[in-house]
Amino acid sequence: MLAYAWNPEPDRLCRATTARTSPSVTGVSFNGFVVSLATTAAVHFGDVADPGSGERGPANLSAAGQAIAMLALLEEKTRGNLTDDETRFLRQVLYELRLRLAEARKRTSDRAGEAASSPDETAPDEEG
Repeated sequence: MLAYAWNPEPDRLCRATTARTSPSVTGVSFNGFVVSLATTAAVHFGDVADPGSGERGPANLSAAGQAIAMLALLEEKTRGNLTDDETRFLRQVLYELRLRLAEARKRTSDRAGEAASSPDETAPDEEG
């Protein structure tokens, strides 16, 4: 049974997944492909450094959501054509990414609410 544990080190996760599921070291496995799409979401969550710049960018939850939507589309379009292990792996990845997105959106919403409810220190006093 394959389990997906969120790991911001995609190279290590990809190597481990490929070693378990790939028919050859140079072949591309379905699970490796899923990990590559999950890594895209991780980059948009701000977890993984940009390969070009080497720096972590700010979170882009909209783009992370799009990467998750691609995985959901993949799940829908491959339904009935995957092995049981591949199906479980894809579902687990989707579950964890969706949970992560919901938590990130909640944190963003909570921060926005806190900012809106805190008094503005630059506002003039009402008394004078």
